[in-house]
Amino acid sequence: MEKKAGSSLKTGSRPKTGSRSKTGNSPKSGGEIRGTALNMLRALLCSYIVTGVLLLILTLLLYKAGLSEGNVNAGIILIYLLSTFAGGFAAGKMAGRRKFLWGLLLGVLYFLLLVLISAGVYHSLESDGGQLLTTFLLCAGGGMLGGMLA
Repeated sequence: MEKKAGSSLKTGSRPKTGSRSKTGNSPKSGGEIRGTALNMLRALLCSYIVTGVLLLILTLLLYKAGLSEGNVNAGIILIYLLSTFAGGFAAGKMAGRRKFLWGLLLGVLYFLLLVLISAGVYHSLESDGGQLLTTFLLCAGGGMLGGMLA
């Protein structure tokens, strides 16, 4: 009885060359990076649309109900949380993996854009370091929570 060379090998047992590893350590192509950046911009736009709608609602409540300054400040904090949560949720859904990191990145970008807009309008930052840190933590935390629940 003669054995054929290679007959003991199972078909398909060799690893495929050029396939992506499970760890995802392969470098991203330009199209993937562009798509990721576009998804992040979409999620950021989503969070700013939510911000605009909620600020309009808060303005109407301020006008009709005569809210106090404390209530308005609480409303603004809630708007930061809800907006970054919505954006982080959208970013997490679009990313598919490491959702909390994409949500966190969205929250940080939301905060940075908020600071840039405030600095552009007022030509300085109107709040102290403690308020800036609190706002940063709210934005980053809201985005990360949205990403985790995506």
